[in-house]
Amino acid sequence: MISAQTWEDAQTIWDYHQMHHEPRPCSVAVGLGSHDLGVADTTVDLYQRGMAPLIVFTGSTSPTTRDRMPRGEAVHYRERALEMGVPDSAVLVEPNARNTGENIRFSQTLLEEKGVDVSSVLLVSKPYEERRSYATARKLWPDVEIVSASTPMTLTDYVDSIGDARMVIDMLVGALQRLLIYPEKGFMIAQGVPAEVMSAYDRLRTEGFTSRLMAQDAPSA
Repeated sequence: MISAQTWEDAQTIWDYHQMHHEPRPCSVAVGLGSHDLGVADTTVDLYQRGMAPLIVFTGSTSPTTRDRMPRGEAVHYRERALEMGVPDSAVLVEPNARNTGENIRFSQTLLEEKGVDVSSVLLVSKPYEERRSYATARKLWPDVEIVSASTPMTLTDYVDSIGDARMVIDMLVGALQRLLIYPEKGFMIAQGVPAEVMSAYDRLRTEGFTSRLMAQDAPSA
């Protein structure tokens, strides 16, 4: 049973993870691969609304996507986009990235190889990965403007779509941990974390929502 306080804390972190950017026209839309085909759908929607003339889908496979997307996340995203009416000429595939940093670096390299002039990127991710993706892109691709986007949905809607509230809260906590420790490793820019977000994070860790924490920061038993 998940308590009211736990839901409140999860909501606080969910809100923090989203950048709350207003979508606007960019040079390219980059859809970050994952288990969530909603990222592909949202990228296509933004393309069809005229927010970008070109799409890059980036991602290989992971333990969570290998069975569902055996040809690779980016390839499955591209197939989805073509089914939704996007012309083949408007979709590039980067099939090798295995983490967010590689998503950014490999997409940048692909666009350079294709001779695409990029001054701004519409960066499409899962809702709770917006801030992490933004911070990574700002670190690795500092000379372009980054506009974050994801499927508009509430925390409740997302939990319903996944079907496992505890796993979603674990993912929220794990994503925030990386925002805290990755800047000092050089993986992303540092961002301020409000006190209420840190308090929510600490309470959720104490409550045992730790399965997605990196081992070095997991609390002792």
